[in-house]
Amino acid sequence: MGPAPAPVPGPAPAPKARAHAQRTTTTRLADLAWPDLTDRRPLVLLPLGSCEQHGPHLPLDTDTAVASAVAERAAARLRGSADVLVAPAQAYAASGEHEGFPGTVSAGHTALHLLVTEIGRSMLRWAGRLLVVNGHGGNLTSLSGAVTGLRTEGRNVAWWPCVPKDSDAHAGRAETSMMLRLRHAAVRGEQAVAGPTDPVHLLMGRLVAESVHGVSPSGVLGDPAGACASDGERLLDTMADRLAEDVRAWRISGHGRLGLPGPRPVVAPAGAGR
Repeated sequence: MGPAPAPVPGPAPAPKARAHAQRTTTTRLADLAWPDLTDRRPLVLLPLGSCEQHGPHLPLDTDTAVASAVAERAAARLRGSADVLVAPAQAYAASGEHEGFPGTVSAGHTALHLLVTEIGRSMLRWAGRLLVVNGHGGNLTSLSGAVTGLRTEGRNVAWWPCVPKDSDAHAGRAETSMMLRLRHAAVRGEQAVAGPTDPVHLLMGRLVAESVHGVSPSGVLGDPAGACASDGERLLDTMADRLAEDVRAWRISGHGRLGLPGPRPVVAPAGAGR
């Protein structure tokens, strides 16, 4: 007998079928084409981080990586109950208080305010809601102002802080644990050192006057000792659970914040940034 005839390929999926298949298998905006977004008014989660020093042991994109992971995990939890997409992360923001360290790139508060405003105006031409998932406390001054302004224009937008419960201020045990879970190879554990461990409100006067470098030559505010990936997984999951719950309730509190106030975010000292 000769070889079996090759199977005849079936017809290609219709454009609407392809779009439906794509929209049900991804929550990443970057993976879609514009036809996938017709007849939709999704909630878009925008991770907002920073490119700034995180001590001698953590990568410069730590805040961005954490915000992205929390947004993606929350979107997975919401799949089936809400149309949610995660936008490409924005890594350049307001980190002027860290500019005493090489590698930090700060766009400043004026630019960040304008950026969030224009992203919101453009995105909400086709999206139904926008939620900025913020991974860097130093962004809050301009972020909350931009969100408040967008809301006065009648746009459905809010922000949400990635703040693990009982977290230290910067590059300590919490962030080190989360990065051990997300990108273990990028964490230089042998370089980790402790910085000032006083509560940040007790350091605020010096932070305003001297910036982070003046208070901590290593850039660490906290102690990374004892960090582990399992703790990082727990912290990320807890934040993702809380974010998903807040999205389902969609209650906007003061200054455009989504959800009821929980752990107080660590805010960059006024005057230390740009």
